Amino acid sequence: MKIFFDGGLRPAGMEYALVAGGRTYMRRDLGPGTSMEAEWLALTAALRLAHDLGLEEALLLGDAAAVIAQAHGAIRCPPVHRGHLEAFQALPRPDRLRIRYLRRTQNLAGIALERYAMA
Repeated sequence: MKIFFDGGLRPAGMEYALVAGGRTYMRRDLGPGTSMEAEWLALTAALRLAHDLGLEEALLLGDAAAVIAQAHGAIRCPPVHRGHLEAFQALPRPDRLRIRYLRRTQNLAGIALERYAMA
């Protein structure tokens, strides 16, 4: 199953959205932080959702290239975000887990965040 994820930062604080199986999951007012932290929270929430849904196979799709590369170990995770990486790595995983980058215009979770902001 595909799970789209996206994190954002607004004046009210961090937020994220997930889209899986045609359903949107959104959390807002997650407190102060950075857009990179919001992306980490979104990726971690996507992995938790995959577990909660009992998925044996999951494809996590997001537009945060740096976070995805750090999660894969392709680039070094800065010390300031290492706690997010460790939390992500500690979560239970489906038997087959893939994490992929896609463009912002293709990210259903990002589109959901934009629509909510405009409503």
